[in-house]
Amino acid sequence: MSRLTLEQVKVYMNKVPGWRLVEDRMALARTYHCPDFAAAVSFVNRVAEQLEHDSQHVEIQISGGAVTFTLTTRDARGLTGKDFALAQTISKVS
Repeated sequence: MSRLTLEQVKVYMNKVPGWRLVEDRMALARTYHCPDFAAAVSFVNRVAEQLEHDSQHVEIQISGGAVTFTLTTRDARGLTGKDFALAQTISKVS
């Protein structure tokens, strides 16, 4: 999949409310807040079930009850349509 231009990325951002663009990394990021660490891990597991075949595009950080997902396509050195599709899938799990 080919890398999106910054202009294309800005248009696609409307399709993923709650996500933010990390321009210096050309990545999408979103932090979800769970009541505690156990709930955060449970949430990550539910997301993992949905993204089993696409996990190479997802960085996951858990800090207490906060879970941050960061999406980028390393091979494309930026964002592709697949990253936006993953963001939509993650948003549906929440």
